[in-house]
Amino acid sequence: MTASTRIKELAPTMPVKYLRNFFAEKDIAEVEWELVANDGDGETHFIGNVVVIEHIAGCSADEANKIADVLRKIDFANGDVNHFFQHLAGALINR
Repeated sequence: MTASTRIKELAPTMPVKYLRNFFAEKDIAEVEWELVANDGDGETHFIGNVVVIEHIAGCSADEANKIADVLRKIDFANGDVNHFFQHLAGALINR
């Protein structure tokens, strides 16, 4: 199973239609980052975009719509959505 396939399989679980379509249509390669927590201990975490996308699937419709708005802007500008997912990964390890 390719990374893109793993992400595409999450598409039906998204809370809003735009995200269902976005993840079903885009070929997003799986990426993993090494991030350091801002909690004072400076623990290193390894987290991938698939984990972030799984968390997006579990968020509320309001949060999902806000994420969808950012993805629309990134997609329109032909930007790299993984930069945004890395930002969200940082939020996940620091909550």
